[in-house]
Amino acid sequence: MVNRPDTNAARLKRHKRVRAKISGTAECPRLNVFRSLQHIYAQLIDDVAGVTLVSASSTEKDFANYGGNKDAAKEVGKILAERAKEKNITDVVFDRGGYVYTGRVAALAEGAREGGLNF
Repeated sequence: MVNRPDTNAARLKRHKRVRAKISGTAECPRLNVFRSLQHIYAQLIDDVAGVTLVSASSTEKDFANYGGNKDAAKEVGKILAERAKEKNITDVVFDRGGYVYTGRVAALAEGAREGGLNF
């Protein structure tokens, strides 16, 4: 019998460790990233009030691309930054969600930076 490691449990453990050090406020919210096999989701969260300020994902109706690649992740980052600008949010704290900062996670961060978010 093959004993495979539970990669999602390891990710959640890493995420917990990162969240112990990172917290978002109304002035500087937390940019949270969740990545599934087919889609990518991002949201700006005010942890003090426990409220999601802005969100964007590749599952939205007006999103035309396939959500499981780097191009889609970059587009989601740009959409999130555009919506954040409308609410006068420029500075954020990046929370990679326990994922390695490469591929789609890095592309989303790059798209958000291009859109005007500072982190």
